[in-house]
Amino acid sequence: MADQPKSFFLSPELHDYLIDSGSPIDEVSKWLIDQTATRVPELTRMQISPEQGSFMTLMTRALMVNKAIEIGTFTGYSSLCIARGLGPKGSLLCCDVSAEWTDIAKVAWARGGVAEKISLVLAPAIETLRGLPLIEEFDLAFIDADKESYENYYEEILLRLRPNGVIFVDNTLWSGAVLDPSNDEADTVALRAFNKKLASDNRVDVTLLTIGDGLTMARKRE
Repeated sequence: MADQPKSFFLSPELHDYLIDSGSPIDEVSKWLIDQTATRVPELTRMQISPEQGSFMTLMTRALMVNKAIEIGTFTGYSSLCIARGLGPKGSLLCCDVSAEWTDIAKVAWARGGVAEKISLVLAPAIETLRGLPLIEEFDLAFIDADKESYENYYEEILLRLRPNGVIFVDNTLWSGAVLDPSNDEADTVALRAFNKKLASDNRVDVTLLTIGDGLTMARKRE
C-alpha cells in the first residue's frame, strides 16, 4: 500500500480512516496492490486508489451494469473492481497494449473469480473501439489510458453507450496541474481541453469527483 494517498486533500491518517469506514480491502486486492508495487514500482501511481476501486464496484452494482468496457487496464485493479460489480451474466472488455502488465491482471482476475467475465484485447484501443459495432450496447465505460487520446476514446465510446449509461474518466485533476496555466505539457493540455469539452457537452450530464487523481463521471442523456 502506498504511504501517500492518491485521493486529494487526504492525510495518510484520514485516508486510513476512510478505508476503514468503507467496505474492507480483500486479500486479492491487497495481493494485486503489492504485486504492482513489487514488479513495476516506478508505475504504481498508475494504479487506481482502493477507495476509487470500491466506488467503482459499488456504482457498477447500483447501475446494474451488464456490459462494460475499459480503456487502459494496467495490472488489472480497476477491471477487477468493475467485474466484481457485474451481474452473473455480465461481461467486461479490457483494452490495453502491454502483455507484461496484463499478465499480472490475469492472475488477479483468476484469484478474484472474475476471469470468465473478462475479455482482453491487446491492441491500440482506438483500433479496437472503431472495430466494434456501432450499436448502443455498453452500460459502463472506464477510460484510463494515454491522455492525449481521451477525446477520441470518449467519442467512440459515446456512440456505443446506451442512454443512461455512464463513462468514468480517470486522472482528470492530474495532481492539480490542470489549474496551472503555465503548464503546457502535452498530457496536461489535453486533459484541460477534455475537461472543458465535457463541461459544455449537451449529450451528457457530468460531475468531476475528487476521488483518486480526479474521476469524471458522465451520464449519457436519453
